[in-house]
Amino acid sequence: MSLKWEQVIVHAQDPVALGRWWAEALGWVVVHTDDVNEFEIRPEADRTPGLDFVRLDEPKQAKSRLHLDFRPDSQADQDAEVARLIAHGARRVDVGQGDRPWVVLADPEDNEFCVLGPSSE
Repeated sequence: MSLKWEQVIVHAQDPVALGRWWAEALGWVVVHTDDVNEFEIRPEADRTPGLDFVRLDEPKQAKSRLHLDFRPDSQADQDAEVARLIAHGARRVDVGQGDRPWVVLADPEDNEFCVLGPSSE
């Protein structure tokens, strides 16, 4: 079997606005949009996996079952990235993580994601 991970689908009430938010937050490029119902971004135009934001008119009602984790290079980078993302419109959330080396944030549509602490490798 040979499968290639293409993308993660993110349901959004406003896929264009949320897709633009993530493209700016990550420094990724837009590879497709229909300007209403879909907005796809990738790290580079020909690099996968990407994020494909697709319209879903229902608001989020519970904790996400899937979220993204991002790992900066150092603790100082973690602190700087968390501050940058909060300034960009993310907010801190408590999902029961307690005292862990990662920070849980939410994007403008309340999708949780983590900024991890530095790798122990």
